[in-house]
Amino acid sequence: MTGHGVDPDGADPWRRPIRILVVDGQPLLRTGLRTVLGTEADLDVVAEASNGTEAVELTRRLLPDVVLMDARTPPRAGVVATRAIVESGLPVRVLILTTSDFDAYVVGALRAGARGFLAKDVPSADLSAAIRAVAAGDAVVAPRILDRFLDHLAELLPDPAAGPTRLLDPLTGREREVLIQVARGRSNAEIAQALSVSETTVKTHVGHVLTKLRLRDRVQAVVLAYESGLIRPRG
Repeated sequence: MTGHGVDPDGADPWRRPIRILVVDGQPLLRTGLRTVLGTEADLDVVAEASNGTEAVELTRRLLPDVVLMDARTPPRAGVVATRAIVESGLPVRVLILTTSDFDAYVVGALRAGARGFLAKDVPSADLSAAIRAVAAGDAVVAPRILDRFLDHLAELLPDPAAGPTRLLDPLTGREREVLIQVARGRSNAEIAQALSVSETTVKTHVGHVLTKLRLRDRVQAVVLAYESGLIRPRG
């Protein structure tokens, strides 16, 4: 512990830990996630659920900050459970975990209101960071999965020769630059470094992008950037 009340990992001991509900059909995986997250002082796994029905019930009863949801959670699929949690209006955010680089369930979960998605084999430090980001109101987009997701939808995207659609007309040139960076899965800190501006400035630009385009979060911004033709999947 440092002399300023903050531990070496950057967790604030005076702040309430982020409360997490782990949802997965496999007990071993739930135990593993609880063990990994339990090593972080600012993260607290308050309960586990084996299916979507339990997830919704526990969310309403315990009000966790973040629900860590397996995309294929049975029997009430993770997509349905995510929608129920989001539409409940509770101050709870859902982060999806998937077993593969592309999982069709991820698409439905994002449309249902999930705040992001990660692969289950993500390093523990990245998982913890993603939970913190989602709890803070950000969205998390794993670049590796994003590429596969967009490749899968490539045939539905517009011809790049046609240029971006008029959907992006409300944006300034700088806001388009920021949107491109967001669409590549970069964090605010990475965008700030790439554009040589402060992280606060990036947050302001991202906020303007979401407001002008009437988007809920960064995940929707990513999808719109590709749907509009502003950026294309790498390949």
